[in-house]
Amino acid sequence: MEKIWLKKYPKVVPHVIETDEYSNILEVFDESVRKFRNKNAFKNFGTTLTYHDLDVLSGQFASYLQNDLGLKKGDKIALQMPNVLQFPVALFGAMRAGLIVVNTNPLYTATEMKHQFNDSGATTLVILAQFAHLYESIHGQTPIKNVIVTEVGDLLGFPKKQLINFVLKHVKKMVPAYNFKHTSFNDALDSGATKTYIQPPLAATDIAFLQYTGGTTGVSKGAILTHQNIIANMLQICAWMRPKLIEGEEICLTPLPMYHIFSLTVNCLAFMRYGASNILITNPRDIPGFIKTMKKEKFTIMTGVNTLYNALAVHPDIKSVDFSHMKISVAGAMALQNAVKERWKQATGTDVIEGYGLTETSPVACVNPIDGTDKVGTIGLPVPNTDIRLVDDNEKDVTATGEPGELCVKGPQVMQGYYNRPDETAKVIKNGWLHTGDIAVMDQDGFFKIVDRKKDMILVSGFNVYPNEVEDVIAKNPKVLEVAAIGVPDTHSGEVVKVFVVKKDDSLTEQEVIAHAKQSMTNYKVPKHVEFRKELPKTNVGKVLRRSLRDEELAKAKA
Repeated sequence: MEKIWLKKYPKVVPHVIETDEYSNILEVFDESVRKFRNKNAFKNFGTTLTYHDLDVLSGQFASYLQNDLGLKKGDKIALQMPNVLQFPVALFGAMRAGLIVVNTNPLYTATEMKHQFNDSGATTLVILAQFAHLYESIHGQTPIKNVIVTEVGDLLGFPKKQLINFVLKHVKKMVPAYNFKHTSFNDALDSGATKTYIQPPLAATDIAFLQYTGGTTGVSKGAILTHQNIIANMLQICAWMRPKLIEGEEICLTPLPMYHIFSLTVNCLAFMRYGASNILITNPRDIPGFIKTMKKEKFTIMTGVNTLYNALAVHPDIKSVDFSHMKISVAGAMALQNAVKERWKQATGTDVIEGYGLTETSPVACVNPIDGTDKVGTIGLPVPNTDIRLVDDNEKDVTATGEPGELCVKGPQVMQGYYNRPDETAKVIKNGWLHTGDIAVMDQDGFFKIVDRKKDMILVSGFNVYPNEVEDVIAKNPKVLEVAAIGVPDTHSGEVVKVFVVKKDDSLTEQEVIAHAKQSMTNYKVPKHVEFRKELPKTNVGKVLRRSLRDEELAKAKA
């Protein structure tokens, strides 16, 4: 496709950047430590780690991995923690030891853990104590040989460490008992501090992460992301942020878990190059607690997902938060509904900028400009050095403006493939193009809009209905808090639209939902069924699981 989007780039954002500026992620890390040595890097529960602290602690952890465990360059280590200070220490320590990081969702079941550890071949695990009992149930059934257990308060200092760990374990009973051979995180640091760390040589083509897809589309697969992939995306993100961000001055709210590709690359890594400080939110689902933290910080950036922005925007205490320092809010991982963007703007006085990416693209592929020229309802423009094309079912380019096609991406941030799955890789990477499975349209200015995933598409009497469109309309009803749309079988039209609604106002009725939809959509798009729920099924990062809703409907049909 002709790169018409380049004409809409902010003036200070280059069309092309040099993505080989660094040979590996550690060169960026070392540069940031030198430039921002005494600046805060991460903060959690009121305790901060400066860039110098992070350098020292990660070096100790790297030394422990090398000397005590005998790990070598290319060995794999699984990190299974939420947003606590131990995560960046373990992350950079592992990379400094030349290891491949396998980020693991802390909320995984034992079965999911077993699959990922076996699939990746990870031999070492760093896990939060709350989840250690789950690992114990699969102990000996995976390649894991070394386990390092950490507790939430381990790096918070005296007496906060002792207090928080005691309350979680003995008062709130949140740490089930476990009994297997392991090393405590702090003991690992202490041991590493007494030994010499030697950094192994790392090339741009070396693997940095096996980043597993969410598993909502079948068996979870490990995307192979090299140092080159991640560095390219870090530099693309930094280039895009030039209109607003200033080195050494940014404070970022980080509610999305850093084991997720969005927060990992954007918050933990790219913002590191700016010398930003990340305020780690350990439990973003605790909205009152999150808002309490927001009141204490003079934050300038926030990243999140649609459901999180919505939950914050409708909470009565959000009005008491000072947003005067806020420069930008960024939404990704799922579609940003217009109604939520408007609620956030009304509640906070700031805009949310929507972007788009995948685990397979490290993750950012497109994002809206942050200079005020964004287009509501779009995912924005391709970032520098990124090509986009839309193709039909025959893989022919779609050329007409506004005509939908599968979005395909080519760029230095695109993964090398799925680990040990050449068959699955061949399905998505064809002639150098990553086929995303997302259906998009491009407008006359080069802005792209996702109209939905191929498999989420609803077929009503031969007409395509995109769930995002239905959800966006219904979400504008002031009595609606959240909504998800799926297709359900129908003897007359093949499928019809069903919506699951969480009420904001208890007086909302099925008839009101349908009547509201009819005002904005043609009849075949209007929901034929409405089901009210107290909550919608979601992933740990807040993405609504339409598949779970579809599976429930199929189970009902078979019953």
